This record gives sequence, structure tokens and C-alpha cells, in this order.
Amino acid sequence: MPAKFSRSLMTAVAVCLLAFASLGHARTIDETPSALAMTGDALFARPVLFATTVVGSVVYLVSLPFSLLGGNADEAGEVLVLGPAKATFVRCLGCTMSGRKPETIEQRDM
Repeated sequence: MPAKFSRSLMTAVAVCLLAFASLGHARTIDETPSALAMTGDALFARPVLFATTVVGSVVYLVSLPFSLLGGNADEAGEVLVLGPAKATFVRCLGCTMSGRKPETIEQRDM
């Protein structure tokens, strides 16, 4: 039973990450973090934010029936899953704002 739960949890997290991957293209940032900020972010902040994303996903899944009844499932997903996921995966190393560096975003001719 625990293996089935962990597989379900990892599938839910993977689906969330795939759904939120394009959000980094929405906003560009212009920051130049120091080496100390990058090191602290890589060693401390990212693991904590990843754990927050996983725990938030579990809490969201458990509370989803109640959120649906209350009509705030979107808001709960934004706060519990999307916010921590953006801070974890859609932010340059050492930066304080979520987004991508302008030079990493391809400019497409329309």
C-alpha cells in the first residue's frame, strides 16, 4: 500500500510539473545574483522549496473534495502547489523572483 501511495504522489507531482513548465516563459527577470546567493539557493532553498511543493501537493489532494465543495479549488491549487512549484523550478539560481533570464527565452518571429 505505501508503494502505491508513493507512486500516486510522484505521478501527481510529475503532472503538476509538466503543467507548470510553461509558466517560466511568461515573465522575464533581470537579476545578477552573487556566488554566495547561488550556493545558498542550491544547497538550502531549493531542497526546502521542493519539499514544500511535495507537501503542498499532498495537502491539496487531500483537501480537494472540500475545496471543490467550497468553490476555491483554483485558489488552493495556486497557493499550495503552483506558488511553491514556480519558486522551485521556474527561477534562476540565486534569484529572488520567479521567472527566466531574458537571454534564455527564444525570440520567435511571428
